[in-house]
Amino acid sequence: MRSKKDAPVDHLGVEHCCDPGVPPKERRYQVLLALMLSSQTKDQVTAGAMQRLRAHGLTVDSILQTDDSTLGKLIYPVGFWRNKVKFIKQTSAILQQRYNGDIPTSVAELVALPGVGPKMAHLAMAVAWGTVSGIAVDTHVHRITNRLRWTKRPTKSPEETRTALEEWLPRELWREINGLLVGFGQQTCLPVHPHCQSCLNQAFCPAAQHL
Repeated sequence: MRSKKDAPVDHLGVEHCCDPGVPPKERRYQVLLALMLSSQTKDQVTAGAMQRLRAHGLTVDSILQTDDSTLGKLIYPVGFWRNKVKFIKQTSAILQQRYNGDIPTSVAELVALPGVGPKMAHLAMAVAWGTVSGIAVDTHVHRITNRLRWTKRPTKSPEETRTALEEWLPRELWREINGLLVGFGQQTCLPVHPHCQSCLNQAFCPAAQHL
């Protein structure tokens, strides 16, 4: 079901929103900003905002020199864009002051940044630093793994799901599970009215028996 790799995340995901031609430090910053923008926002909207930011100039210095009104216009209509303007400015200032314009190299330091949650931190570690620090669990991964009962008991939050999955899923699969399940959630296992009739998991998915 995911062999074609044709879901929005496959061509508009965070790693596709960044400029591969910029220096590594700038690319890592772009990865972090794309993740911050992506929260509660469709991939298509995040990709559009990143395209506008890159055209404007997407470095720590250029963002700090951009007034809030202009930054808001550049990222609109991402979800909670007003809050994200504030978080982007605050995080960029911290990166400039404490990390010489780079992003932190640990999950603990990443989640300490304004507007950065655990899922973003684990994805940043994987995409920006090439380090698998944990499973990145968003709403798609949380929903689907509970529907498939991949956790010993129902989980109530993405972080609870991450902990439950990491207890049994082989570490070599931690990085790829996010993209696979996000795409699956975008195309088949939708939040409302999932396409169970066309899903190859239908026969052994507990949730499919009740939908």
